[in-house]
Amino acid sequence: MTREDLRVLIAGAGIGGLSTALSLHAAGAGEGVVVADASRRLRPVGAGINLLPHAVRELTELGLGDRLAAVAAEPRELLFTDRHGNRITGHPRGRAAGYRWPQLSVHRGALQRILLEAVRERLGPRAVRTGLALEDAAAGPGGVRAWFRARDGAAGTGVTLDADVLVGADGLHSAVRRGLHPGEGPPLWNGIRMWRGVTEAPPPLDGRTMIIAGSYRPARVVVYPLGGGLVNWVAEVRVAGPGVPGGGRPAPHGADWSRRGRLDDVLPYFADWRIDGLDVAGLLRGAARILEYPMVDRDPLATWGAGPVTLLGDAAHPMYPVGSNGGSQAVLDARVLARELARRPGDPEGALRAYEAERLGPVNAIALACRDMPADRMLDTVAERAPQGFRCIEEVLSAAELAAMRTALRRTTDTDAAELNARPSWSVRPGGDVSGDAAVHG
Repeated sequence: MTREDLRVLIAGAGIGGLSTALSLHAAGAGEGVVVADASRRLRPVGAGINLLPHAVRELTELGLGDRLAAVAAEPRELLFTDRHGNRITGHPRGRAAGYRWPQLSVHRGALQRILLEAVRERLGPRAVRTGLALEDAAAGPGGVRAWFRARDGAAGTGVTLDADVLVGADGLHSAVRRGLHPGEGPPLWNGIRMWRGVTEAPPPLDGRTMIIAGSYRPARVVVYPLGGGLVNWVAEVRVAGPGVPGGGRPAPHGADWSRRGRLDDVLPYFADWRIDGLDVAGLLRGAARILEYPMVDRDPLATWGAGPVTLLGDAAHPMYPVGSNGGSQAVLDARVLARELARRPGDPEGALRAYEAERLGPVNAIALACRDMPADRMLDTVAERAPQGFRCIEEVLSAAELAAMRTALRRTTDTDAAELNARPSWSVRPGGDVSGDAAVHG
């Protein structure tokens, strides 16, 4: 079997699934790559997302760097304050932190549109098939057969697709994961509810800063600029304690990214906030649409797949968004998976196991670090020690405690800049070998 002959079926047309299709195409795969999604129409939904430098590098190598930069903002600092706007600490981001690639803040819908357009341009208009909800899959001597329910309104309509490899990139409620790991149960909630919105407004502060203000005692807000005169905000409130130590409880109302939120539910937590340069209440009131979502994850898996089936992105490792790393890790999954399949076109199952061996341990560590929330515990400490604010943070936190916050951020968010800058490319040469070229600059 050659790369061109390899049939890869990807369940899910989100960031991970579309990045996988583009990565496979760049690695020499042919017309056998198909992305199937349950939605009848792929529409630009959601709110903002941060692409960290390690993901921007991979998307740049896929030829999307200029398209992304045209619709994104580039934050240079992550600023932590208390609810009164007093500075706790700041961390440089992207190129300001020494990376060769920026961190980019972009509307999730704009990112998905760029990925989708690129897949259709490069793999053809039939590479992405919508309205197909995966119901079951079974491995056999020739690979894997997947059964889909066609969501076109016709009762009993089904579609069967055969492939050498099935990649479950179908998100938090993954049908592929459910088939591989039955009985897992619903996602686990840590007691924090999130309201998200995008507001047309001038960018806060200098326009290059992400702000995390407040703490989970009981509320905090995350604010950062997007491209196109938009500002993204996430209001987070602890409304209950976790159900079990280190994990959580089933979320009320499930976990649905499209669930509409109500301004009246979230505004009371922030109506009296006064922060120079940041009108929190105004941002909340100005959003055309508010989405409400519980902060959930799942327990890490010891293995992702079996035989010709594997998982990727949120289907493999859903994590709390405290590190802004979930989407970025899905992009890395896609690149490594495509590289391993290119290395072993005649042994796709071996390629899946090699992909899993490289990615599972590191990404599970990130997910557990996000669940541990060490930096957020320090913000809670500030709120407890100085509920009415402070003049300088050294009156509240010791140098060791501030250093611990910086270390915590590296565990959940950052990679080593020098290591990323020097790492050879994961791209595959047209002739067949994995590139050993020096890092490609953004």
